[in-house]
Amino acid sequence: MTGINKHLDLLKSLSPEKRAEAIALAEESTKAFSFIPNPGKQTEAYYSKADILLYGGHPGGGKSALLCGLALNEHDRSLIIRKQFSDLQGVIDCAKGIVGDDTDFVGGTRPKYYKEDGGIIHFEGLGVEEGIDPSKQGTPHDFIGIDEGAQLPENAIRMLLGWLRTTKKKQRCRMVIASNPPLDTVGDWLVDFFGPWLNENHPNPAKQGELRYFIINADGHSQEVPSMEHVVIDGKTYYPHSRTFIEAKLEDNPYINAEDYRRKLQTMPEPYRSILESGNFMLSRKDADWQVIPTQWVIEAQARWTPKPPEGIAMTAMSLDPAGGGRDSAEIAMRWGGWYDKLVSKTGDETADGSLSAAEIVKHRRDACPVIVDVGGGYGGAVMLRLKDNGIECEKFDGRITTGLGRTKDGQLEFANARAAAWWRLREELDPSQEGGSPIALPPDPELRTDLCAPQWELTKRGILLESKDEIRKRIGRSPGKGDAVVMALAPGERVAKRKHSKFGMRPKIIIGYANRRK
Repeated sequence: MTGINKHLDLLKSLSPEKRAEAIALAEESTKAFSFIPNPGKQTEAYYSKADILLYGGHPGGGKSALLCGLALNEHDRSLIIRKQFSDLQGVIDCAKGIVGDDTDFVGGTRPKYYKEDGGIIHFEGLGVEEGIDPSKQGTPHDFIGIDEGAQLPENAIRMLLGWLRTTKKKQRCRMVIASNPPLDTVGDWLVDFFGPWLNENHPNPAKQGELRYFIINADGHSQEVPSMEHVVIDGKTYYPHSRTFIEAKLEDNPYINAEDYRRKLQTMPEPYRSILESGNFMLSRKDADWQVIPTQWVIEAQARWTPKPPEGIAMTAMSLDPAGGGRDSAEIAMRWGGWYDKLVSKTGDETADGSLSAAEIVKHRRDACPVIVDVGGGYGGAVMLRLKDNGIECEKFDGRITTGLGRTKDGQLEFANARAAAWWRLREELDPSQEGGSPIALPPDPELRTDLCAPQWELTKRGILLESKDEIRKRIGRSPGKGDAVVMALAPGERVAKRKHSKFGMRPKIIIGYANRRK
C-alpha cells in the first residue's frame, strides 16, 4: 500500500481548493475508463510503448488485472490467453470484477465480452499439442494478453504474434505477457527472449521499461538491432519490433494484503516458494525426479565455454539433426574434444531436401572429421546422399537400434535403445564428480540448455528408456534438436572417429582430447 499512501499523503498536503480541483480533474480524465492502473509498476506497464511487454515477477502484482484493463480501455479486438481452458475462469472473474457485472459476458466454450463501444474481448485456452491452435490463424486482434506466459512454449507465442494486427486507423497493436518466473523448462525461453532484462550474464543489460529492438533472423532466433528502422541482412529486409520488461510487484497492489499473501506463499514446497517469492527468472529450479541430465551440470558446462576451441585438438566430429522442411530447425553440432562450438540452425523450407544442410556441413567441416546424421525421423537420407556425393564420410545414427549398446559406466544398467545410450553417455561425461571433473564445454545457448534438461527416463525390463520426442515436444513446444545434435556428436561421433584413426594407425588423443584438457 506504500504507493497509494504516498499519493494520498500528497493529496492531503494540498489546500482544500487545490485538493478539490485535483480530484475533479482526476474524475473527469478517467470517467470513461473501466479500469485505472495502480500507481507504480502497473501504471508504468499500462503506458509502456513496447510492442511486446513482459510484466512479471512476483505473484499478486496485478498481472491479470493489467491484461483485462488494457483490453477494456485501450483496445478494440482483444484476445486473452491461458494455457488451458480450465484456467480461464480466474481471468474472466477478474474482468467481471472490473466491469462490475456480467451482463455482456458470454460463456460456453468460446467465452467473450462485448464492450459498449462495439469492441470485443475473447478469452481462450490453447489446450492443444505444442500450444498451436490452427483456429487462431486468420483471426486478427490488436491486443493479445498472455496470462502466465511461462506455462506456454515460445513457438505458441510466436504463432500468436503473427495475428497481432488491425485494420482500424490509429489503433495500437501490442502483446503483453504476464508471468511469474518459470517453474520448469517450458518457460526458459523467456530468459532468452527478454535477455537484456532477465539474463544476469547478458553483455548489454537493459533497465526496466527501456525499449530494445529485435528482429527474428533467418535462423529463427531473436537478434537485437539498434532501432526500429528496417534492416537488410543477406538481401532480406527485416522489420524490428520493440520489447521491454517491467517487474510486477506485490507491494504495488493495494487490493491484496501483502503480509497475508506472503504467508500463504511460504506454505509452498521448495524450490517453488523461493522462486515465486524472489520473482527472479534466473533462479534455479528443482529438476524433475527422472531428468536425464541435471540442470546444474549443463549450467557448469556452459560456464566452462570459451569462444575458441582448445589448441592442439582437431575437429573431432560433426552431427546433424535434420528437419525435413518442418517447423523444427535442422541443427548442426561441432566439437573439438570436449569443446562444442555454437550450433548452426536452419529452419523452414530451406531444410526440405537436405541440400542446404549438406552445404552447411561442407562449409563448417574441418580436419576431415566424420559426420553423424540422424536418420530416425526419415529426413537424414537425402543429406547423406549429398554428402557422399561430395566425398564426405558420414554415418547414420538410428536411435531405435536395440543391440550392441553396452552398459552404463558403472556396469550396472543396460539401455533399451541407442537413443537412451547416447544421451546417457553425455550425462556421464557431464558428471562433475568424475576424476578430473567434466571435460565438456557447451555454448551458452538457453535453447540448448532447455533441450538437454528436458528428457526424462525410466527403467524398463530392457534397460534405461527415454521418454518419446512427442512427449518432450508437448512440454517445451518443439523437438529438442539442439540437444540431439550435441548428443550425437559425442558418443556416436567418438566411435566413428576412433575407428577412422585406428584404420590409419593414428593415436586418438586428437580425437578425445579430454585427458589433455584436464592437465
